Amino acid sequence: MKTRLLMSMLLSVLAFLPGCTLYGERKVVNHWADATGGIGFERSYWEDVKDKNWDQLSGHVADNYLVTTSQGTIDRATALERLQHMDLKSYSLAKVKAELNGNTFVVTYQLTLEGKMDDKPISPDPMRMMTVWQQQKRGWVAIARSEF
Repeated sequence: MKTRLLMSMLLSVLAFLPGCTLYGERKVVNHWADATGGIGFERSYWEDVKDKNWDQLSGHVADNYLVTTSQGTIDRATALERLQHMDLKSYSLAKVKAELNGNTFVVTYQLTLEGKMDDKPISPDPMRMMTVWQQQKRGWVAIARSEF
């Protein structure tokens, strides 16, 4: 009888344990290290923009990086400066497709941003994006992007 009572109490306690947190929430120290594949690189890129982590982001952008926009082509310095004028609250990627060819990923997707650019609201309309990621000695870096 005592054994049954003890067993019932033990089972009751164990039933509530999954709801308890034994460990704190796992903080991502470096989301780039956790990224696998082109889609992960894109998410890491936009996380750094959202978090204003410019040093981390610039380490994943090639020195000869080019961006094609509807206004023309811009270089790395101009592209990174333009991102620093953005106050990004959230982003979402849709219709994502990533193709690996040797040491290069080509990632296409629709990007929706929420936030401000130079204190003006960013259009909620999705943009079509394409990024080319290349594996180099220092890791994966974006070498080209197009925005439409």
